[in-house]
Amino acid sequence: MHPDDRVLAEAARGFMPGDEGLALWQAGADADPSLGPMLEVGSYCGKSALYLGPAARDHRTLLFCVDHHRGSEENQPGWEWHEPDLLDPEVGVMDSLPFFRRTVFDAGLEPWVVAVVGDGAGIAPHWGSPLSLLFIDGGHGREPARLDYERWTPHVAVGGTLVIHDVFPDPADGGRPPYEEIYLPALASGHFVETSATGSLRVLTRLASPSPEFSSAQVGVSPQE
Repeated sequence: MHPDDRVLAEAARGFMPGDEGLALWQAGADADPSLGPMLEVGSYCGKSALYLGPAARDHRTLLFCVDHHRGSEENQPGWEWHEPDLLDPEVGVMDSLPFFRRTVFDAGLEPWVVAVVGDGAGIAPHWGSPLSLLFIDGGHGREPARLDYERWTPHVAVGGTLVIHDVFPDPADGGRPPYEEIYLPALASGHFVETSATGSLRVLTRLASPSPEFSSAQVGVSPQE
């Protein structure tokens, strides 16, 4: 990653550790742009977009950032990850969109980073383009995570990349839904194989046909098509 891009990404507001951010950038840099654009589900204030955005720029492709910008469950008032200044006092709800847009603008990435504002689970069924890379870092509740997996992963092109954040095999390390509702089903489907792991970030590749290496019995979940 170019040093100037890295400085901006590491300084941006958000919860992505530096080593995981660099792994995210590497996944973007390694993605094949001929397969389609990149897309992330869950953008918050734009930190992950500053890791993936430079890869999109260098590939001369686009990164679509899907988020309703009202905050996930853990960002709401009274929860651990709530940030009061993101609350819009006029309407009484979270609004991270202005912060996201300013982050992307300040990094000079607006030509390559496109905000798609809305509920990801509702948008996914209408999405028409194969994706070279899909990064899932949306709502961490069980139902939002399940819907992100079921509705977005079919758009990953064969040979494309699926990146999942906050995967914690050990319950003592963090919440379970990204691990149980996205990561395990992806492996159980046989359509994805893991290629790298950095902290809680997992990088998988979509296969041309289901792999015999994984089965629902091995990982303890039902396969998803």
